[in-house]
Amino acid sequence: MADYFVHESSYVDEGAIIGKGSKVWHFSHVMPGAVIGERCNLGQNVVVMPGTKMGANVKVQNNVSIYEGVELEDDVFCGPSCVFTNVLNPRSHVSRKNEYRRTLVKRGASIGANATVVCGNTIGEYAFIGAGAVVRGDVPAYALMVGVPARRIGWMCQCGVRLELTGGQGTCGDCGSRYREEGGVLRPVD
Repeated sequence: MADYFVHESSYVDEGAIIGKGSKVWHFSHVMPGAVIGERCNLGQNVVVMPGTKMGANVKVQNNVSIYEGVELEDDVFCGPSCVFTNVLNPRSHVSRKNEYRRTLVKRGASIGANATVVCGNTIGEYAFIGAGAVVRGDVPAYALMVGVPARRIGWMCQCGVRLELTGGQGTCGDCGSRYREEGGVLRPVD
């Protein structure tokens, strides 16, 4: 007996790996070669293609397709109907499977509803992509990104609260974590 849950309307193909305590909800499809970590939650109408990898505790909301070449590290959140791509210049009549580009979403990052992540980019740890944003390049750790194309408008604490920096330093008002910005990079302060 499986140590994960799959709704009766969903398909998990032979050769897919799903970790303990994960849940696959209505009308979803996990294809062979997909690797899903422990305690993940896949909402309604989620497709996970071969050659993808999810760490532990990943939350994928309704209507998201995780295409080949996408890797989601631990604790990533994918909002409803966010979009990943894996080819830069798709054409129906031209096979570009040998041109798939890797997309890496690092630990703790959140991607808002209806945001689009163009392939070949890395979203840094604990970054926050606002709803509807279009990510066309690499995103620094802890960055708050909004707009089309997405641009950084601030920084986020790993707990998900927007940081206010003074003189390149800031402390989260919710959890007390401290940060320092130097050269356009935000780092936690021990």
